[in-house]
Amino acid sequence: MDLQSKMTVYAAIAGVFALMGGIVFYASLDNDELNQVEIELTNVELIDVNEINNQAKFNVTFLVKNPSDKTFTVSVIDYKLYGDGTLLGSGLYSTADITLPGRALFSSGAEIPLKNIFLLSNGDVNSEIYQAMIDNKITSFSAEGTIITQSSWSEAENEFKTGY
Repeated sequence: MDLQSKMTVYAAIAGVFALMGGIVFYASLDNDELNQVEIELTNVELIDVNEINNQAKFNVTFLVKNPSDKTFTVSVIDYKLYGDGTLLGSGLYSTADITLPGRALFSSGAEIPLKNIFLLSNGDVNSEIYQAMIDNKITSFSAEGTIITQSSWSEAENEFKTGY
């Protein structure tokens, strides 16, 4: 192989690496705006009580806000739910199996409630807490966890703590 052919191959390889570096840099420009996501626990509502399995089903609603100029989607909300300061269990809202175009789009200024089913078994907490939950006697709820937001080029993971 002559010198000119080698130089052409080296230039092509360098060009490919420069292009890859440029794509990574361009994708990282979204990170600051994706990290501005706001999440708030707004409601925990009893849906159903299964007395045979000693399980209660709740709708947990998070209000997700986009204060940035960048449009994004939410792929995962991984959280621990507390009632009157007692850990009730963990929950997971996930749209990871849905492609980006099929998810709710959070454009600039958007506020969208996202609902998730939370199952509470009588064996997961003590009997008094379980009974208080199905009798709607818990007065305050809180959640903490992580939310993953995505744009077409980037993904950001943010921790949150919220309650009402």
